[in-house]
Amino acid sequence: MTRALLLFCVVLLSACTSHAPLPAQIPHIKFPKQLHVQREQAGQRQDWLLVVQKERHGLRWSLMDPLGIPLARQQLQEDSWKADGLLPPNPEARELFAAVLFALTSDDEVRFDYPGAQLLPHARSLEDRWRVDYEAEGVFRITLESGELHYLVSPLEGKSRK
Repeated sequence: MTRALLLFCVVLLSACTSHAPLPAQIPHIKFPKQLHVQREQAGQRQDWLLVVQKERHGLRWSLMDPLGIPLARQQLQEDSWKADGLLPPNPEARELFAAVLFALTSDDEVRFDYPGAQLLPHARSLEDRWRVDYEAEGVFRITLESGELHYLVSPLEGKSRK
């Protein structure tokens, strides 16, 4: 009996922690966005491309490696995440998507969309889950609650200029 109760508690806690906070409504952000994401953890770095597109009923998020191979695809529709395509669920990517949306939300909207957000000069945080530090126009660093995982996010510069 206690074993079953313990298993139930573990499942319940993992379900609670796997849901990234969502805004009360989709913020007014100019889409599409093409972002360079540099993941930093334990001295190792990975580069990714993140594309965010506005759709009729929400946002489509696509995360790819530098070769264009999809790592994660999700749709944010109303108040929930939905799988987009045949890729398996990727909780880390979903957390990243939610944190990027929080970071991109204007100061005016963040107060309404994310009750509990703390605004600081050149930074913001949400319930000790994420901290966003703004380094330059369009460039920000996201630190997750553990402090061991960071993402440096910047606009993807167009390479084809004539």
